Amino acid sequence: MFQLILCTCPDEQTAKKIATCLVEEKLAACVTMLPNVTSVYRWQDGIECENEVQMIIKTNKDKFNLLAERINSLHPYDIPEIVAVNIHQGNLQYLNWINESLK
Repeated sequence: MFQLILCTCPDEQTAKKIATCLVEEKLAACVTMLPNVTSVYRWQDGIECENEVQMIIKTNKDKFNLLAERINSLHPYDIPEIVAVNIHQGNLQYLNWINESLK
C-alpha cells in the first residue's frame, strides 16, 4: 500500500534537510514542499498561528515506522506532524516508480 505522509516544518531549510535525508535513505521516493502555508493550532493552552512549510512525502506503508522515527530524530518540534494517508489508486507507472525508488 502506498502512502502520502504529511509533515509541517518551521522553515524551508528544515524541510529540505529532512526531505533530503528521507530520499537519500530510501524512506521516501519523493518529497514535495509547499512553502508559506499558514497553520492555526492549539499549543500549551494557547492558539498559535504560524507560517510553515508543508511536506508531502511519497512512500509505502512498509516504510512508515522507520520514516516516522527518522523525522522525529531530525525535526525541531516537540511533536511533529506525521500523518499517513493511504493511496488507493494512482498512475500505475508512478506507483511502480515509487516502489523502485525505495529499493
